[in-house]
Amino acid sequence: MNNLPKHALGAAFVAITSLMPVAAIAANPANNNVQFNTADISGLSIAYREAGDPTNPTILLLHGFPTSSHMFRNLIPELAENYHVIAPDYPGFGASDMPDADTYEYSFANNAALMTDLLDQKGVGKYAVYLMDYGAPVGFRMFAQDPDRVSAFIIQNGNAYDEGLREFWEPLKAYWANPSPELGDALRGFLTLDATIWQFTHGVQDTSAISPDNFWHVQYLLDRPGNQEVQLEMFLDYGTNVTQYPKWQALFRQYQPPALLMWGKNDLIFPEDGAHPYKADLANLEFHILDTGHFALEEYGDEIAVEMKDFLGRVVD
Repeated sequence: MNNLPKHALGAAFVAITSLMPVAAIAANPANNNVQFNTADISGLSIAYREAGDPTNPTILLLHGFPTSSHMFRNLIPELAENYHVIAPDYPGFGASDMPDADTYEYSFANNAALMTDLLDQKGVGKYAVYLMDYGAPVGFRMFAQDPDRVSAFIIQNGNAYDEGLREFWEPLKAYWANPSPELGDALRGFLTLDATIWQFTHGVQDTSAISPDNFWHVQYLLDRPGNQEVQLEMFLDYGTNVTQYPKWQALFRQYQPPALLMWGKNDLIFPEDGAHPYKADLANLEFHILDTGHFALEEYGDEIAVEMKDFLGRVVD
């Protein structure tokens, strides 16, 4: 991360909603009845944001690294007008439990199982799913377990093709091939404040439109004692997703779920090269390339919400 831009930023972190004790946070009309809840799943407290009428179709929002359901804070009220919305935090992220990495297996397979269990607890059958960054392998693993349960995909800078793993991934590929402490330590630069700011601001058209609350939220979580070890486990386990790509692609071709792709073209983590292969496998794909970076919701949130509501209104019962 030596080439990351330097920023002169204050050291004080602000208190943010997603880090408060969840039981103490109540719904209120000002946030369109978004509730901050927890569920006990396999002995873990899994935090999730929920809004909308549970009798309406469910939209599951799966966040990326290194954030949490916080990334959907503005989108949830927009969708809740017509849908039941659930946005969870994975273990080690957001307000969910963070067991010690020495005693808990942090993996995408476990995250997918936990998210499925959450939906089961909520009595959700079929659902549409927003997939971003880490959310893509979590959601695609859920899809592979029960393809008929997924009514639609919304894909935003979430990869399922080798074409989407370019130069940025070389240090991680080295770690997958040789998970030594030395190669793991070399990745800790991805967990710094400079790296966090870079993820949110690189490739955007107007950095003044990117709320710095994102940086404080994310860095507080990453700086918790033990969280770097959590993230290194997730970095290592990401390699297991790549071996699943051919399986997921075959399932796309077989089941043909309707999909809306909204992709920030200036993303160096998941570049536009990873967006175009979806066209070959998903016949019912609506394809949009946006002139922004990795966290497209920060700059194109209004446009994404409009496209999602139009798309979901046509394809989700």
